[in-house]
Amino acid sequence: MENGCLICGSELVYLDSKTEMTCAICGKKYMSRARCGKGHYVCDECHTKGMDTVVSICLSEASRNPIEILNKLMSQEFCHMHGPEHHVLVGAALLTAYRNSGGNIDLEASLKEMISRGSSVPGGACGFWGACGAGISTGMFVSIVTGSTPLAGEPWSLSNEMTSLALSGISKYGGPRCCKRDSYTAILATVEFCKRKLGVNMESTPVHCAYSPKNRQCLGERCPYHS
Repeated sequence: MENGCLICGSELVYLDSKTEMTCAICGKKYMSRARCGKGHYVCDECHTKGMDTVVSICLSEASRNPIEILNKLMSQEFCHMHGPEHHVLVGAALLTAYRNSGGNIDLEASLKEMISRGSSVPGGACGFWGACGAGISTGMFVSIVTGSTPLAGEPWSLSNEMTSLALSGISKYGGPRCCKRDSYTAILATVEFCKRKLGVNMESTPVHCAYSPKNRQCLGERCPYHS
């Protein structure tokens, strides 16, 4: 879970435009803006290898607290300090806590859908799209539990409202990005939203981040979760 390149640990470099790169792990070629200072590139698929364990972990989880569930998921070997895996883990933790708090969903099917949707949001979306994947994941969560589609009425509105609230909360702390800070912020916003709008009371506790030593760009005391 160390910060930086998965191959050598060097700082990542973000380019102004996409260029063809070869993944240092699988050898496949992709168009990307991100590589390390020594030239290594790791594709999103290889970066999230092992994430198929998310379903089994969540199905065996009894907690009603999505922060607790997220911390358990982030402690797994497949999860790094930063990366697109968080775009799935936020929604997965919320789905699990939602079901355990009385939400009426097929958890296994919902988790598989979350993995499919969340995996489509690329790494670096926070900076290049102006929409952090952790925030987008909360909208996906609401979309799944309400059965939203592009033609839905209230579910469509709720899904977009949730995403906007999460992104607003994430934005107020400023950059640079921190996948842990953004994920915690997104989840806390969703717990309150579900209580007000969906009538499901998930549990939440104060967040004390343990990842600061691993994050070279940590905001320190400017972060609300800094210990």
